[in-house]
Amino acid sequence: MIVELDSVNKGYLDGDDGARREILIDVSLQVEQGERISVIGHSGCGKSTLLNLMGLLDVPDSGAIFLNGKDTLRMSEKESSETRANDIGFVFQQHHLLPQATVLENVTLPSLALSKKADPGIVKARALELLAEVGIVDHANKLPGKLSGGERQRAAVVRALINKPSLLLADEPTGALDSERSHELAGLLLELNRSEGTALVMVTHNHDIAAMMDRRLTIQSGTLQDDS
Repeated sequence: MIVELDSVNKGYLDGDDGARREILIDVSLQVEQGERISVIGHSGCGKSTLLNLMGLLDVPDSGAIFLNGKDTLRMSEKESSETRANDIGFVFQQHHLLPQATVLENVTLPSLALSKKADPGIVKARALELLAEVGIVDHANKLPGKLSGGERQRAAVVRALINKPSLLLADEPTGALDSERSHELAGLLLELNRSEGTALVMVTHNHDIAAMMDRRLTIQSGTLQDDS
């Protein structure tokens, strides 16, 4: 088991009147190694909140979250940071590449946060291998501004995978791309999911892309429903 959410609840204060809005209500979920899951739902329903909780970027109001068997709520801030670096990869709608760094520098940057120092030569070799796999190794020494939007997202995917995470969280990774590029990137994520053995959880508004996954989950009125 890679991730397990057990009766998780999460809400936020909404507006100036101090009213509380419950976003996720009694959510339980198990994600197995190598599994591919899509999460859909209307804007503001809690999809990104769910990913943030799974990625240790936020904590639930109640319930429990386990990652690779470890109780994440009992982790110190340092342990949480190390776990994010070692075990979790993130891909967002925007690529968030550093404009002043080359593609190769961008994708190897997460290796600096590993709890055990990585060999730079090994990291570089893996980066070049992944860049070749996603079809942009010829752009390794270019700045992100010289790449197309789809190429920048491919670089972002490589950056997310550089530390060999057991879990890849993708939050609307195709949202800024046209239909053709969206399906290409989704297919690429699935190929890498198979080759890397990484569990993939993808938030998307695109029902065609959602249907490409093993399991299709919907968040509605704060609850998680399995539509597979």
